[in-house]
Amino acid sequence: MAKPKIIALYLSLALGGALCHNSVSAAPEPSSTAVTQNAHPAAKPEAAAQPQQEQVSINEATAEQLSAVMNGVGLKKAQAIVSYREQYGPFSAIQQLSEVPGIGNALIERNASRMKL
Repeated sequence: MAKPKIIALYLSLALGGALCHNSVSAAPEPSSTAVTQNAHPAAKPEAAAQPQQEQVSINEATAEQLSAVMNGVGLKKAQAIVSYREQYGPFSAIQQLSEVPGIGNALIERNASRMKL
């Protein structure tokens, strides 16, 4: 009975020590912070604020291009989009993708910023 308690105590001490060590070692040195702030003052906030998302045309892209850009779309779903487009013609609206088997509204909403006509 005492052995599991000792093991739990050791684990909690080890994890606590690791967390404490990481927070101390992750703190930047004052001299390096000043250099970083003066070297590129606007580079970090700009990059973090506006991540560039690649857009793909659902009317022109290949299955490989669709699967590479769209979140949650593998090669099989991308091929279904291309097959639907070849059979019925180009899409007139992005919401029309919901007519493709395996493509739901949630997937369309998740990828709205990644798609164009």
